[in-house]
Amino acid sequence: MPRELRRLAHLVGRRGATLLLLGGLVTLYGVGQLAKPIPNKSGIRLLLMVMDLDCWSWTWIGAGLLAIFCAFLRPGRDWPGFTGLWLATVPWALSFFVSWWPLYDNPRGWISAAIFAAFGTLPLVLVGWDEPARRESPESP
Repeated sequence: MPRELRRLAHLVGRRGATLLLLGGLVTLYGVGQLAKPIPNKSGIRLLLMVMDLDCWSWTWIGAGLLAIFCAFLRPGRDWPGFTGLWLATVPWALSFFVSWWPLYDNPRGWISAAIFAAFGTLPLVLVGWDEPARRESPESP
């Protein structure tokens, strides 16, 4: 592993690395929705009654950037990043679920709901994990 990556990994720790990874994914999802929105909007029909897709895209981007910022905070102060990731996924999971049942206009909505719910639950699990004790690497300056 290059020296710069080792320093970054040592700086942010495992919790921070998780926030960087998930924050990056969430940011890219939001950018992707801005660049080329999903063609079938039946699963997010309820969301679109609240805000247009561009606003939802910026919500994803904001949550991702918050997580990336929080990756550099010490454990215990990084919780807003984990919470933001979860909050971005909840409306989408619920909207896809409701589009499947009780609205019945998206027969595969339960699959998307499960994916968004699982992705959103991951930060809730990880926010409760303690950062492992850091050990000095032999190459530390």
